[in-house]
Amino acid sequence: MVEAVKSKSEARASALRSVLRELNASSADIEASACISSDGYNMASVLGEGVDPDRFGAMCASLLALAHRAAQEIQRGNLKLVLVEGEQGVMLLVQAGPDAILAVAAKPSKNLGMIFLDSKKVAQKLLGVLESHK
Repeated sequence: MVEAVKSKSEARASALRSVLRELNASSADIEASACISSDGYNMASVLGEGVDPDRFGAMCASLLALAHRAAQEIQRGNLKLVLVEGEQGVMLLVQAGPDAILAVAAKPSKNLGMIFLDSKKVAQKLLGVLESHK
């Protein structure tokens, strides 16, 4: 029984990682991505060296939860995404269904709109993978 659960979890992680690799390969500007549960568990990631996926997942989930509360407070409706801009680039947090988050790290880009669109499409793909592996 434990083997079956582990195998199912590994299959889900592999399918999620495949979608993330596809996203990372779609643009030279995208450097890393991860699929994180709303409680901060790293389900799959394609991150750079030196990044702790578990810590990164926990921070992203916390950030998204705070942004969601702020959006609710000022009656902006359901949160769709969070954009964090730093000197070295941007990070997007996109809701991928009620229980998952897509985190995308990208270089500073003149084509941020395409990164937004690609991220939203990939969030939907991740949701499809998660629903098919329940």
